[in-house]
Amino acid sequence: MTTNSKPATVRDLDRINLRLSAETFALIDAARASRPGNVSRNTWITEAIAEKLARETGANDPREESRVANG
Repeated sequence: MTTNSKPATVRDLDRINLRLSAETFALIDAARASRPGNVSRNTWITEAIAEKLARETGANDPREESRVANG
């Protein structure tokens, strides 16, 4: 079996290409517009990823801490 010859390392801050539909961009932009201040798409997407990872891993999720504390 052959594997990708590129190393699988990620720098501290790395770039990716992300393909999203025009409809998804419109929904993101509407969500950004409803927030105070100027939130970039990059910031909004980064926050969304962090929220998803927290839910899936239970990290920094007060609901998870509550479940553990309450048995």
